[in-house]
Amino acid sequence: MYVARDWQDYELIDTGSGEKLERWGDVILRRPDPQIIWPLEKDSGMWREVHGHYHRSSSGGGQWDMKKQLPERWTVSYDQLKFHIRPTNFKHTGLFPEQAANWRWMMDKISAAKRPIKVLNLFAYTGGATVAAAYAGAEVVHVDAAKGMVQWAKENLQLTGIGDRPVRFITDDVFKFVQREERRGNKYDAIIMDPPSYGRGPGGEMWKLEQSLYPFVESCMNIMSEQPLFMLINSYTTGISPTVLHNILSMTAGRRFGGSISCGELGLPITTSGLHLPCGILGRWES
Repeated sequence: MYVARDWQDYELIDTGSGEKLERWGDVILRRPDPQIIWPLEKDSGMWREVHGHYHRSSSGGGQWDMKKQLPERWTVSYDQLKFHIRPTNFKHTGLFPEQAANWRWMMDKISAAKRPIKVLNLFAYTGGATVAAAYAGAEVVHVDAAKGMVQWAKENLQLTGIGDRPVRFITDDVFKFVQREERRGNKYDAIIMDPPSYGRGPGGEMWKLEQSLYPFVESCMNIMSEQPLFMLINSYTTGISPTVLHNILSMTAGRRFGGSISCGELGLPITTSGLHLPCGILGRWES
């Protein structure tokens, strides 16, 4: 498991009975998590002294019950990276803290390359990986279909104090963008992707990860540079094994460029129990 251990502004305090208790800076939130199928061992007072508690609805979705007054958004830091946090209607906060394990890895890879690195971040959300790669010195192209998420990513870049770095923010369908980049002959030294389980393109195109991921990764091979540095695939799709990502990377990047592949679960340490919460999977190819 790749565990994001070195947070200061985030803490997974406790887990149990389908919920997690988290600290985001000075704010304590309580949210559901489908992986937490074990009981709460000890109901400490902190579970009740929260700023916000997200309740799932039996009909789908849910809503926040704010117990204490919160700012509309606030800032957390990871090393020198800074991010705006805001509870959304879908229980998320705009950041997946377990991804810090990937940010650290990619920053080290980019810094150690000792050459200009061009990174493509697909399904890029609020730009955690974009900010990390840009901070490490890479040129970045950030692509997401949601205009609001792209704006949030721009703000995170400014918040970190690197708004002058060479980052292009593009609101577009990622599949069409990759196809156009191939036609234009544009190449990237590193590609990051965090594809959804399901989705629809602007023309009604259906994306289902089990059917679409392999051909999409294969198409990305055509925009990799002659000296590629890495490819990173994240997945939160239930039932997909890290070995699946290993096989896909072996048949695409590994077959074309050689290099090495490592795959596994992402996780967060749980302060109270000393256990780890699994938070999706990753596949890394590196030259």
